[in-house]
Amino acid sequence: MIDLVLVGAGTGHPDHLTLQGVRALQEADLVLLPRKGAGKEDLAHLRLAMLARHRPGGLVAEVDLPVRDQDLPYLQGVELWHDAIAAAWEAAVRAALPEGGTVAMLVWGDPSLYDSSLRIAARVGWPAKVVPGITAVQALCAAHVIPLNSVGNEVLITTGRRLREGGFPADADRVVVMLDGECSFRALAPEGLFIWWGAYLGMGEEMLDMGPLAEAGARIFEARARARAAHGWIMDCYLLARTA
Repeated sequence: MIDLVLVGAGTGHPDHLTLQGVRALQEADLVLLPRKGAGKEDLAHLRLAMLARHRPGGLVAEVDLPVRDQDLPYLQGVELWHDAIAAAWEAAVRAALPEGGTVAMLVWGDPSLYDSSLRIAARVGWPAKVVPGITAVQALCAAHVIPLNSVGNEVLITTGRRLREGGFPADADRVVVMLDGECSFRALAPEGLFIWWGAYLGMGEEMLDMGPLAEAGARIFEARARARAAHGWIMDCYLLARTA
């Protein structure tokens, strides 16, 4: 029997781990360490740094993650991709823990928000437990020293793909946009919108920008492109708000 514990790792700062998360890592028989391929080694190194601080010498199984087929329709591609990741997880864990045990895995941000680890665990059939972590949304607001919502109003959390397809929702006051590799805010009419953007939140490379979308949008697009070229990868999100 394999028991899986998904530990929210925050957005890159080693201190983002909660005390509950540290305890889960220390009590696990194995930590599963996903690797996202060439150009993204920093992500694995950050996880290894957390383990070196909080669980030195413990058993670790590294697993290379498959890549989603970009030529397939989005939902079909995601389904097949998750199947392949589940198979990779299972093979790595069975090889490292043939008699079973508890497996912990560090998940960027929080496993509950725009992360598929729980869905993949369900494919494998392992009982799962979640230790919540700091989300990119929290880290973004903390970095800009702003509240997430305006007084008495709602916040919508969505993806870049949905923003491109539907635009800024007519009944929304503030919108958090995640998983946006195309700077989808460029598809919006910028008048009356304000943006707070952040990349590599919590890391040494952290980048922040803010301002009226009409002014800041092009600046953010260019800065993002430069950073991605320099590092080989980027994780970012942003908050859009209607201005009075």
